[in-house]
Amino acid sequence: MSMNKTVKVALIAMGCEKNVINSEQMLHLLHEAGFATTSDPSEADVTVINTCAFIESARQEALEQIFEVMETDSKIILAGCLAEYHKLTPVKGLPAVDGYIGTGRFDSVVDAVIAVLDGQMPICYGNLNTAVSETPRLHTGPPHTAYIKIAEGCDNRCSYCIIPALRGPFRPRPQEAIVREAKSLIGDGVTELILVAQDVTRYPSLPELLDDLCGIAGLRRVRLHYLYPERITDELIETIAAEPKIARYLDIPMQHASDRVLKAMNRRYSRADLERLIMKLRERIPGVVLRTSIITGFPGETKDDFEELLQFLQWAQIPRIGVFAYSREAGTAADGLLLQVTEKVKKQRQRRVEILQSRVIDAFNREREGHVAEVLTEGYDSYCKLYFGRSDAESPDVDGLIFFTSEKPVVPGEWVKILLDGAIEGDGKGRRLE
Repeated sequence: MSMNKTVKVALIAMGCEKNVINSEQMLHLLHEAGFATTSDPSEADVTVINTCAFIESARQEALEQIFEVMETDSKIILAGCLAEYHKLTPVKGLPAVDGYIGTGRFDSVVDAVIAVLDGQMPICYGNLNTAVSETPRLHTGPPHTAYIKIAEGCDNRCSYCIIPALRGPFRPRPQEAIVREAKSLIGDGVTELILVAQDVTRYPSLPELLDDLCGIAGLRRVRLHYLYPERITDELIETIAAEPKIARYLDIPMQHASDRVLKAMNRRYSRADLERLIMKLRERIPGVVLRTSIITGFPGETKDDFEELLQFLQWAQIPRIGVFAYSREAGTAADGLLLQVTEKVKKQRQRRVEILQSRVIDAFNREREGHVAEVLTEGYDSYCKLYFGRSDAESPDVDGLIFFTSEKPVVPGEWVKILLDGAIEGDGKGRRLE
């Protein structure tokens, strides 16, 4: 069919920042092909829904989004992890859609849209072992902050996780391609880069990559998501400690602290390893802020295992934690484990971690009072009449904000020094040093 500007395509991005990047790549391809794009499916001829399927709740959220779009006249292409999941295990309740794009074929979006408009049903699945596509992207986030995916897939094979099945094995991008993308983003006004992968510490030359990125003029901060404990090397620690542009913030998914549970999770470290790592990081990177994720109610987790987790968290005083009740996933090794924990107990244990964590956050904010933080301004809250932004200690969307006063106007994207003097419902508070 002939392309013209009257054809509109809506693209809905769901899930993690890595999914957002794939959505931005599809947007670029659609624009290059001459399609008009919109965020409103009711205005669109075709809607591409780029989904997450990591856990059951994500799949349900994707289904709700599909049903919502079905209320419009738009045709629907299901893309991303739920499309890949459905190929492996048919999703209960998934309605009929007009096409599928798996995680390995984002670059087929134009052909898929054309096929749907021609009344065909495209089914686009690729080889998940192939190199990561270097398709350009149309940056849609805040103009001063951008994520960069440095690798695709995962080789860790944690017993509870379906990511390797949905995204394939770990495949790093070439270093020169990452640096080239970073220079382009910074040239467009980005001053904070966030490097993402399922496991950034598996990247073969991470310290060297960080050195190259920090050498780019205009970059103010680079942040790392996610670092696996057993692969945080002394060389990486030294690089972070020596380079002021690297955020003193490390997101290290630990998941548990009971050796028995860690082994069942197929995590390759012990509680003692975690304690040694935390002490080393705090000694060698002064002021480092740690973030982690915790799973409660993993199969076989006993009361003693959970109490050991609480004792570890009380000792570690990690200020940033995401805690999740275990989600049983078909096709994972953990799905076949005996002694599955009831949903009620999972949620009870999740809540106990959250209560402990609220006290840790309060103590963290008290300790920060009197300190000066360099903050990237993100906006102004007209309700509380305060500006807000993020320091090294706050990653976008997961860690809250710093609210502050300023005698002079501040615009989004501006970097300011803030004297911290308190907290507002868990968020930092302070005043700008003029």
